Amino acid sequence: MTGETVLIAAFSARALAASARRAGYRPLVVDCFGDLDTEALADASRCLPARVQVGFTARPLMAALESLAADAPSPPIGLVLGSGFECNPRLVAKLADRFTLIGNDAETIRRAKDPRQLFGALDELGIPHPQTELNAPAACEGWLMKRIGGSGGLHIHRCPAKPRPDPRRYFQRQIAGEPISLLGLVSETSAAFAASRQWTSPFPRRPFRYGGAAGSLPLEADLEARLIEMSLAVTDALKLKGLVSLDYLVDDGTPSLLEVNPRPGATLDVFDDAAGTLFKAHVAASQGGDPAALVASDWHPPVARAAAFLYADRGPLTIGTVDWPDWALDRPRPGSLIGAGQPLATVLAEGDDIDAVQAVCAERLGRLETLLYDTSNEQGARP
Repeated sequence: MTGETVLIAAFSARALAASARRAGYRPLVVDCFGDLDTEALADASRCLPARVQVGFTARPLMAALESLAADAPSPPIGLVLGSGFECNPRLVAKLADRFTLIGNDAETIRRAKDPRQLFGALDELGIPHPQTELNAPAACEGWLMKRIGGSGGLHIHRCPAKPRPDPRRYFQRQIAGEPISLLGLVSETSAAFAASRQWTSPFPRRPFRYGGAAGSLPLEADLEARLIEMSLAVTDALKLKGLVSLDYLVDDGTPSLLEVNPRPGATLDVFDDAAGTLFKAHVAASQGGDPAALVASDWHPPVARAAAFLYADRGPLTIGTVDWPDWALDRPRPGSLIGAGQPLATVLAEGDDIDAVQAVCAERLGRLETLLYDTSNEQGARP
């Protein structure tokens, strides 16, 4: 147990706070939900509004972090950023002027999320990826429109017939394949990877909304070697460090890289262990250590675990008094108003077989949805 404090900021910071707490740190948290779990895990926390399209507003975020740091029992070792910052590298640069970043800096985030830089680098490395354009194609059928720096699949839409010009958008040809994501722990000297299967939870106007992930995903030896080889080349070219993720589509054994996320992602819930080894390794990588050696010696992930998001897809509701099952996380406070289609909670399942835990996870999603809508005040009909 280190007992040291660490600042964490993310749209949803519960998974990072939990890993930090397991690793022996005292998390000081800013996020957008202020749920019961995050409050219980954090030594201190602040809840701020933020928009998916633009992330946090600089001034209130800086004030919240300054307040947490000033009141901390010891000076924080640094600031870990989760989701909500890829769309605003300028804000990351401002934060780095005040706090020690544990993870990737603003320029590295810009390289990873700028389609011109990312896909230009992939072309130089000879790594397959879908055809990607900055301008709308002449015929939009079969193309996707993505927002630069977006996350959670909310930034992906089917390309409309006449898209409006927007410098924050780019276009990618839709291709077939099985979605496979690699969680990476990388530094200048070493790297380690773990694979997960991912799926979507479609909703009107959000057809590619993130649904969940299950791992560790067993892979054919040749495919595993190819994915690791590609991921090593990309993370080295982009100069990534710490916890990151790389999203692939694999069609008939051939992987194509879709996106790189230069931060801890949703599969932290899938792969972390009881000792918070992934958080320790993230800190080690950012401080010039050897995260792969730490993972090799200390990491004890479950054989199989699935984590999925439950959304308020039956319509908006006000959370009532709920007897929460122990496999449900990110529990909203009683009285919280959840809008239609917004995240409600996270569901976990663990076992010895990836297909079985994914099936259990799906069953628990249905049970929890019924429980919440039966014990809460629905504010509207299903859209």
